Amino acid sequence: MRVAAPDDQRKTGMIRRALGALLVCAVAGCTSTQRNEVNEIDRRTTVTVDNQSFSDMTVYASRGQRIRLGTARGKSKTVLTIPSSLVAGTATLQFIADPIGGSRQSVSEEIQVSEGDDVGLMIPPP
Repeated sequence: MRVAAPDDQRKTGMIRRALGALLVCAVAGCTSTQRNEVNEIDRRTTVTVDNQSFSDMTVYASRGQRIRLGTARGKSKTVLTIPSSLVAGTATLQFIADPIGGSRQSVSEEIQVSEGDDVGLMIPPP
């Protein structure tokens, strides 16, 4: 049986403290990454489309040029993300709902949209 010398015990204690500090730093790093992801979600600009029509619609945002946001299924609500490049600061946007397989487009009025907003868009039945 070997008895540990005081120097060995001191080295072991230092190693344990160093590993503990390293573990705390690693956990803190993960936590800050999660906070940044939450902040990104909070700043996300969205449009909630209430499609009361039976037709599926392709939804666009327009600021001089149409940008496709996604598809809103018929008789449902869909949340689509507006690209941050469209709403840097505050922007005036129009929304266009183009029925898939149809020809009747719905165009919204011009709407002031700021980063982080959630815009509501209702597509009425025909």
